[in-house]
Amino acid sequence: MKKKRILLKVGSNTLTKETDNISRGKIEDIASQIAQLQDRYEFIIVSSGAIAVAKQFVKLESQREELFVKQALASIGQPHLIRIYQEIFREYGLLSSQCLLSYSDFEKQESKINIVNTINVLVNNNYIPIINENDTVATDEIKFGDNDKLGALTASLLDVDLFIIATNTNGIYTKASFENNTPETISEVVDFDALKAEVVNSKSTHGSGGMASKVEAAALAKNTKIETWIVNGLEDHFIINAMENKVAFTKIKA
Repeated sequence: MKKKRILLKVGSNTLTKETDNISRGKIEDIASQIAQLQDRYEFIIVSSGAIAVAKQFVKLESQREELFVKQALASIGQPHLIRIYQEIFREYGLLSSQCLLSYSDFEKQESKINIVNTINVLVNNNYIPIINENDTVATDEIKFGDNDKLGALTASLLDVDLFIIATNTNGIYTKASFENNTPETISEVVDFDALKAEVVNSKSTHGSGGMASKVEAAALAKNTKIETWIVNGLEDHFIINAMENKVAFTKIKA
C-alpha cells in the first residue's frame, strides 16, 4: 500500500515551546509520532529554529544591521539544530537528512526537478528530509513568514497528500472570539475568501510569521489541491490527536 506523504512545517515558537531554548522534548514528541505513523505515512519536515538554537549560546557583536547578525546566527545554529534532530530521531529508529533551499530554487525548472528527485530518493530510502531556508545567502524566511511559504512551496512541488502547519494556537480563531478573549477555532474552511476576513495577525515570539502568513501558505497549497491543517504544535501528540479528531484545529479543504 502506497504511503500518504505529509509535509510538516514546524516554526521556532513550537520548537522552543515558547521559551528561549530549543525543546528537545518537543523534537522527541515529533519523532515519537513519526515512528508510530511510519507504516502508513512518509514525512518531510520544514523546520525553523536555527537562529533560536544559536541564541542559546552565542551573542554576536556587530556594527552591521540586524539582518546580517541573524544570517550569521543562522549559520552557527543550523548544524546544531540538525545534530539535535539526528540524535533524537536516531533514538526512535528514524533516519534524517538536511536540505537547505532558497526561494530562487523554486523559480528554475532544473532546480525544481533536482529537489524532487533528491527528496524522492531520500524518502524512498526511509530518510526524513529536514528542510530549512539557506538563511546565510537568502533572507526571505528571516524577514517574513517563518518558513510558512517555504513549507507551502515545498508541499506543492513534492505533491504531498497533507500539509500540516504546527503553530502555537488551536488553529485559526474567529475574529470576534479572539477579540473577546474567548478563542473559538474555525474547524473547517471551504470558503477561503471568508476565512481571510477572520484572520487576526499577530507575530510569534521567536518566529517571523503570524496567522496571516499561515493562511497565505494554505492558499498556495490549496492552489495545487493540497489540504492544510493548522494545529497546536505546543501540545503533545499533536499530529496523532488531530488525525483522531481529539483536539481543536483548523482544516483547510483542498
